Amino acid sequence: MGPKLADSVEALRAAGNQSFRNGQFAEATVLYSRALRTLQAQGCSNPEEESILFSNRAACHLKDGNCRDCIKDCTSALALIPFSMKPLLRRASAYEALEKYPLAYVDYKTVLQIDDSVASAVEGLNRMTRALMDSLGPEWRLKLPSIPLVPVTAQKRWDSSPLEYHKENTKGKFREATTTKGRVSSAGDVERARILKEEGNELVKKGNHKKAIEKYSESLSFSDIESATYSNRALCHLALNQYKEAVRDCTEALRLDGKNVKAFYRRAQAYKALKDYKSSFEDINSLLQLEPRNGPAQKLQQEVNQSLN
Repeated sequence: MGPKLADSVEALRAAGNQSFRNGQFAEATVLYSRALRTLQAQGCSNPEEESILFSNRAACHLKDGNCRDCIKDCTSALALIPFSMKPLLRRASAYEALEKYPLAYVDYKTVLQIDDSVASAVEGLNRMTRALMDSLGPEWRLKLPSIPLVPVTAQKRWDSSPLEYHKENTKGKFREATTTKGRVSSAGDVERARILKEEGNELVKKGNHKKAIEKYSESLSFSDIESATYSNRALCHLALNQYKEAVRDCTEALRLDGKNVKAFYRRAQAYKALKDYKSSFEDINSLLQLEPRNGPAQKLQQEVNQSLN
């Protein structure tokens, strides 16, 4: 004789889901825990159900800010069913909240191997890339843990599976999570953008500013979240006396990173060339607040002061 309906795994999970939807995360945690104990007491192997319960309980922990237990439950879920979408995403979020950016990067990257259209993973990977560049410097990729290779069979499983693991994002959510140019960059796009930006940098070193502009523009067509790409293209516009274009690119760079010193300096140069000395002076002042001892900015300030007077 089976367990009473109220104490069945299915009923407990359903009740937990309802509590979660109602925002009662502590109650949902209790219900999922009861469901796990019930399932384990039955003695029959059901790794898929057990993995879902661990993942659901992890979601409760994440909502309550209990990131360590969230990570523990997600890891248990993934041990049962490797490369499950939701546990990977939830563990990535928990790692990110704990500022364990390399581990979060690995989980977001793994999700995008399974499905490169998951907007929350694309956004997370972009955030982690910026954070790792800031904290570890240009060699940050060399300091990452190894990224697991997702087998094709796992990818196919999520393509065909109707289970709740798969579609973390609806089409509507995907449309909302767009970049400023109205498109979502996949992980492949972000990597392609990085390579093109570096090619542009090499062309700048050779003095080929026109060709560098083409490379930077191509880079931005793949991913437009890099402030440096805009400020680098602005440098090329300055070299070609394209001052209005330089102002536009610096403005975009500063929208993405309000502390981009090079963008302030190059926009100040462009404004000076356009004889907009007031705007140039304001940009130099903003730059000098960030770097009071910036010699080129101090020199430019003197020149603009003379023009204002």
